[in-house]
Amino acid sequence: MTIRWVWAFLDRPAAEFGDCAEFWTTVTGTTRSEPRGEHDEFLTLLPASGAATLKMQSVGGPGRVHLDLDVDNVVAATERAERLGATLDGDYILTERIGYAVLRSPAGMPFCFTPFRDANGPLTPTVAGPGGDRSRLDQICLDIGDSDYDTESRFWSELTGWAWKPTSLPEFARLSARPGIPLDFLMQRLGENRPASAHPDIACTDIEATATWHEELGASRVDSGKHWLVMADPSGLPYCLTSRQPA
Repeated sequence: MTIRWVWAFLDRPAAEFGDCAEFWTTVTGTTRSEPRGEHDEFLTLLPASGAATLKMQSVGGPGRVHLDLDVDNVVAATERAERLGATLDGDYILTERIGYAVLRSPAGMPFCFTPFRDANGPLTPTVAGPGGDRSRLDQICLDIGDSDYDTESRFWSELTGWAWKPTSLPEFARLSARPGIPLDFLMQRLGENRPASAHPDIACTDIEATATWHEELGASRVDSGKHWLVMADPSGLPYCLTSRQPA
């Protein structure tokens, strides 16, 4: 099984969806596609050049991030993921009608297998802030409870087949398929036990300048780390600004 493309899906509550769509299109330098879905609940964020990697969904419940993994054979990919420890998510099982599978990882991270239809392409350009700082959403961080970390990180490593790259901090490791797929997965071991979740990370040339710009657009600061700032978007959901170069 080969993962042909990765989509980060920003699921945002319906009440804040318009504000969130405006915020995320601005900070990623994209425009909104025409809405689609039975209730016009889906959008793709389209860059001026390069390959799209972000989609949004208006949801009735709490917001979150989930991943769509494009594959050539959804049935075969689903069977393999189940052998590795994933489970089909509730009633959202694979059918010929919907053509995709909704699953959860061993630690509860939601993801989908979807048919590969869109050709990939070059990296999207960086986004320039008002002060000249540059940024790009370049990875999705999987937040994993301490007791689940070994099992969950092994699952994603085996499922993707991507290169495992330790970092300078022991609580982080990176899975990367670059240059073929522009979104890395950062595996974060949390200091608590809870179901796995995910948040976007934006690489910045100047974290402070980018944070100030994002605050003007409706985001807020939540916490800070050694090389990052934890932010909340207009719906209150987290993302991080990191000191990684947005190349």
